[in-house]
Amino acid sequence: MGCSNCGTSKGGKPSGCKSNGGCSTGGCNRLNVHDWLANLPFSDPESGCRIIEVSFNQGSRKDFYRNSTTQLFEKGDMISVEGVSGFDVGEVTLTGEIVRLQLKKKGIEEKNPDLKKVLRRASEKDLEIMHQNKSRERDALTRSRAIARQLKLDMKMSEVEIQADGRKATFFYIADDRVDFRELIKIYAGEFRLKVEMRQIGARQEAAKVGGIGSCGRELCCSTWLSDFKSVNTTAARYQNLSINQSKLSGQCGRLKCCLNYELDTYLDALQNFPDNAETLQVAKGTASLIKKDIFKNLMWYVLPDSNKQYPLTIDRVRKIRQMNLQNVIADDLGPVEVNTGKPKEEAESGFVDLVGQISLKTLEKADRKKRHGHHKLNVQPPRDNRDNRGAGNNRGAGGREGGAGREGAGGRENNPGGRENPGGTRDDRKTGPPPPQRPPRRR
Repeated sequence: MGCSNCGTSKGGKPSGCKSNGGCSTGGCNRLNVHDWLANLPFSDPESGCRIIEVSFNQGSRKDFYRNSTTQLFEKGDMISVEGVSGFDVGEVTLTGEIVRLQLKKKGIEEKNPDLKKVLRRASEKDLEIMHQNKSRERDALTRSRAIARQLKLDMKMSEVEIQADGRKATFFYIADDRVDFRELIKIYAGEFRLKVEMRQIGARQEAAKVGGIGSCGRELCCSTWLSDFKSVNTTAARYQNLSINQSKLSGQCGRLKCCLNYELDTYLDALQNFPDNAETLQVAKGTASLIKKDIFKNLMWYVLPDSNKQYPLTIDRVRKIRQMNLQNVIADDLGPVEVNTGKPKEEAESGFVDLVGQISLKTLEKADRKKRHGHHKLNVQPPRDNRDNRGAGNNRGAGGREGGAGREGAGGRENNPGGRENPGGTRDDRKTGPPPPQRPPRRR
């Protein structure tokens, strides 16, 4: 959900978001926490939490600082905090009582003396220095990758974060094994002229920093709200009857998707109603093997040897056959049930005819082809009733020019009194006469 300050301005961009993105998508800051205690009044304001949460590099890194000043900061304020032999500039993301819950979640004591302090509210000069140093991060990342490749180190540089005052840089890298980067640190310090800190991260942490769109169409959970990563194995996919396909079960990080654990508890609760030790059943045709369990229809699917046909059985039927096998009794058959996978047919007849559904493109093409051929053919054969009375004329039209009702008259030149050679016939007589019969078009 977006923040209340994200009012739409000119161009359709939210005015409240500093990056002109959507707060719900992490445009302003990633891994946001909703402060649901912000509007609740407290009886003792002096006992409020003096520790605030500050995020750096648009939520890529977060840390807690003690507010020892007399100023009160709100969410979204830019402040200057203690850094390594200098200062750093970050954005306030949480204040008040909600911070104590976050400290408990992270396992940090509120009275920890090692917590760094807040210096002041960030001035314009502090922000200008920060923007200058942050603009160097992209070039530093490209150069650091080239240096690591020259030294033939089996590592991947993921991100470079430079402190606001430009005195320290943190290089985040990924490596499968331990890397001896003592020579690399010396080269980095001489190349960038600042203090270097190397920090190893995992593939999931890299995906959280880079971000992206998952197969579900939404942003990655690790880059929006997921902060702790639990282990995921293929057992979760088997419980949910998912095919073990590495390309479909893997996320952007190359590991198994974290969302495989979201519905695992629901599947485990539903599978408790299914009988145990029912992987095989003895019937007259052989040993039936269990292939899957459908928790939505409460069915268990079995397959017989030397056959690819699958038989759905109810839970009660499986238990009955299982009890018979325990008594050394072999069932005659599995007794499968019928499963309707298709859509139900509409029995009620509608009171109208769907003409659109009866017309296909082929029929339209045939009709168009007939029209074009009928336009070029002016000679039409007479019907079967008039072919014997064609007269002495030729075969043009129903009676030809001289014998039948051709195109030049209702009865030809000699037989039609209103024809062209009839002295009493006129053009008006020809127009008002009966139309010439036409043969129906041929079917192709």
